[in-house]
Amino acid sequence: MRTKFIAAIAILFAAGCGEQAPAPQEDQPVETKVMEVNVYSHRHYDIDQVLFEEFEKETGIHVNVVNASADELIVRMENEGADSPADVLLTSDAGRLVRAQDQGLLQGINSDVLTESVPANMRDAEGNWFGLTMRARVIAYNPETVDAADLSTYEDLANEKWNGRLLARSSSNIYNQSLMASIIANNNDSIALAWATAVRGNMAREPKGNDRDQVKAIAAGEGDIAIVNTYYIGKLVNSDNELEREAGEGVKLFFPNQDGRGTHVNVSGGGVAKHSPNKENAIKLLEFLTREDVQQRFADGNYEYPVNQKASPSELLQSWGEFKTDALPLKALGTNNQQAVALFNEAGWN
Repeated sequence: MRTKFIAAIAILFAAGCGEQAPAPQEDQPVETKVMEVNVYSHRHYDIDQVLFEEFEKETGIHVNVVNASADELIVRMENEGADSPADVLLTSDAGRLVRAQDQGLLQGINSDVLTESVPANMRDAEGNWFGLTMRARVIAYNPETVDAADLSTYEDLANEKWNGRLLARSSSNIYNQSLMASIIANNNDSIALAWATAVRGNMAREPKGNDRDQVKAIAAGEGDIAIVNTYYIGKLVNSDNELEREAGEGVKLFFPNQDGRGTHVNVSGGGVAKHSPNKENAIKLLEFLTREDVQQRFADGNYEYPVNQKASPSELLQSWGEFKTDALPLKALGTNNQQAVALFNEAGWN
C-alpha cells in the first residue's frame, strides 16, 4: 500500500510541474461493442434473409441467424440457460410460441410500435411474443367434383357426405393441433372428440405428407377436399415444378365458418429471449418486421397475410377474396395443445 501511495504522489507532483503522463501505446487495442442481434429461427424463407440484410443497412445492427426446427431451438435455449446468446426466437404457429413462453424462454417487453402494429389476439398480452405474418387454415377443393355450396364449416367436415373424399396430414403436425385447439376453445372437448373421430373416418387415405401433398393428392384423384394452410397454395402456384403448379392451380379455396366465428388463423411470430444479451436490438428487429412497408414485402415474399392491418395482401391472396377471421386469442392454441393431442389420439387420428 505504501508503494502505491508514493507512486500516486509522484504522479500528482509530475502533473503539478507541467509534466504529462505517458500516452497510451498505439498498438494497444481499443474495445468496441459489436452491434448485433442473434436470431434463432425456425423460418427458412429467402425473404427473411433479404429483410435481415435491409435491417442491417438501416440500423448498423448485424443479424446472426441460427436455423433449426422449432423443437431443436427450444431445447437448445433450455440447455444454454442464462448463457444463451439468443436474442430473438422466430417460429411458426402460436402454439410453439406459447410453449416457449411457458418454459420460461421468452420475456415480456413494452413496445408501443408492436402493440399498435399487431392485433391484440395475435400477440401475448404481456408482450412475450408477437405475430409477424398470418396464415389461414382452409379447405382446398376440386371444383370439378365439389360444389362450393356443399362447403360450410370445419364442423361440417364430419358429415358423412365427405366419406372417402377428405385428405389431411397427421395429427402430429402443429397446424392440425392448433386447428383442433381452436375447435376445443370454440366448442368443448366432447364436440371436438366427436369431430376428430368423424373426420378421421371420412379420410380417403391414411393421414400423411405435408399440406402440399394433400393438394397433389387431389390432383391425382385420391380425394376431393383437403385441409391446408393458404401459404402452401401460394408456394404450389409459384413453384418451378410444372406438376406442382398444375396441382395448385387445379384447386379452389374455401374459407370455413364465414357465417359464424370465422376462419381459423395462425401466425408465424417471434419474441425476445429471456436472457437476451442485446435486448434493445431484439426489440428494434421485431418492430422493423412489423412496420407497414416491411410487412408488405415480408408477407408477399412467402404468400402470407400481413398482421399489420395497414399493409395489404399480395395480388394472389387478394384473388382468393376477403374473409372473416376467428377472433380467438391465439394463446388458446397453446393452452389447449395437450388436450388437442390427447383427443386426436383417442379419435385414432394418428
